[in-house]
Amino acid sequence: MKIVADKAIPFLQGVFEPYAEVVYREGGAICAEDVRDADALITRTRTRCDAALLEGSSVRIIASATIGVDHIDMQWCDSHGITVRNAAGCNANGVVQYVFSALYGTAARKAISLKDATIGIIGVGHVGSRVESMARSLGFRVLLNDPPREAAEGSFGFSSLDTLLEESDIVTLHVPLDPDTRAMAGKDFFRKMKDGAFFINACRGEVVDEQALMNARYRLGPVIIDTWNNEPDINRELMAMVDIATPHIAGYSYQGKQNGTADAVRAVAHYFGIERLYDFFPKAELPCNEAVKLDFRGHTQGEIAAMLQYNYPIFTDDFMFRMNPGDFEKLRENYNYRSEIYIE
Repeated sequence: MKIVADKAIPFLQGVFEPYAEVVYREGGAICAEDVRDADALITRTRTRCDAALLEGSSVRIIASATIGVDHIDMQWCDSHGITVRNAAGCNANGVVQYVFSALYGTAARKAISLKDATIGIIGVGHVGSRVESMARSLGFRVLLNDPPREAAEGSFGFSSLDTLLEESDIVTLHVPLDPDTRAMAGKDFFRKMKDGAFFINACRGEVVDEQALMNARYRLGPVIIDTWNNEPDINRELMAMVDIATPHIAGYSYQGKQNGTADAVRAVAHYFGIERLYDFFPKAELPCNEAVKLDFRGHTQGEIAAMLQYNYPIFTDDFMFRMNPGDFEKLRENYNYRSEIYIE
């Protein structure tokens, strides 16, 4: 059996070697020749899995150690009998940590009170639902917009997009990238937002029309961008306009990476009947890699901001990216995974 894997996936090297030939490649450089005689492909978002890569190959399963599948042509894979598995929700807690470290950090820098603020969460899946839980525990008023969930569950508890944009002091995006969400944050979207509202995008870059965001920048409050159009060749003009800019690392927690790799390994192991890897999970290498418990009860906004920054100093990531915007991929590949937080 032959497995081709993105060499940047952590905790993977050595896992399958007792059972298969494993070839490691740069994710963006994996080509048709690499996978022609492969049985499995273990990937991240940088490998475009479509006919150009897979036509004529022997690949039977693609396991992506990522939350999304927009890098995979799902219809083509399904029609050609290729099983696809992703790691849904693997990095959700890491993204929650990113959102609130960014939110409280920028509020502290700009002396913005978050008391009685309304947070609008667009996309209430694995990530958005955990953002909701954290926001409620911190005392925010929460508005939710998720048309697929609303259609399945009924309208109770959900808001229209217009209502959310008009009433929210903070708007945060957590939608998958698909035909319905591509460029959804455009001219009308930003026009409907409240003056001075926060805008956070930590899902996929292409859900935002970046020109529309730049045109609306003068009337918005803090803008926090982790995901960009045309990665890794990001819009540096937009970068100069935002309060926090990071290179698509919102979900880069130690635990999130453990989860993603574990899901990918288990998917391949179950497909090929490698029983010893059915329950695989990477062990924490050091005590400092364990998740950190925080108790925000009774603390002021400033104290909460300090606690969040101590556990994840997000402005360091912002600084490193601004100093080296051309090193987008290198910053991701060499990222020092942070430990997640959880609350009482």
